[in-house]
Amino acid sequence: MPPLPARLSARLVRPSVVCATLLLAACSSLLPDTSSRTQTGWVDYDDARVSIERIVPYETHKSTLDAAGLEPRSNPAITILTYSDILQRFAVGSVVRSEDLDRGIRECLTAGKRCHGYSIVARRTKRDRIGNFWLDSLGFRREVDVTGWSFNALILFIDDLVVYTVHGGQPNIRERELTRNPLGPLQSWGEQVPTIIR
Repeated sequence: MPPLPARLSARLVRPSVVCATLLLAACSSLLPDTSSRTQTGWVDYDDARVSIERIVPYETHKSTLDAAGLEPRSNPAITILTYSDILQRFAVGSVVRSEDLDRGIRECLTAGKRCHGYSIVARRTKRDRIGNFWLDSLGFRREVDVTGWSFNALILFIDDLVVYTVHGGQPNIRERELTRNPLGPLQSWGEQVPTIIR
């Protein structure tokens, strides 16, 4: 029979190994994550796209959009554009002639103050910190996965009638951000030294 200290150390080693394994496995899940989204009813890019493609210029009225939730008081993704805002977006110069513009844009620009619009910008992103927990926590190396989608659209009206729509955006955002600090926690301290000396 082995001596008592040897038996005790054998009994302690096994639980310690199990605890260390569990701790290392849980480390990546301890890294924080953040998300950012515009509070709209759209689930994804395609959902937003379909809602705009349902609009038929010279047929759809503002009341129809209100009923569908495309209304600036209830949808924070929508910004109201005045006639001057639209003029700035479609400034006609030497490069673009007015006759080259879409019919709805031309008629809106000649309608004066009767012309107004909606600018729609919606975005949903999620930022997940990945990689080594200790390197991240101590500030040596930080990796962030950014996923999501973004959508933008423009709707022009003359009075209450839609005369022009266009939409675009990024259906699939997938980015990786990597930050390396060779000095780890001392990196920011080194940047503060000149301020402290002053």
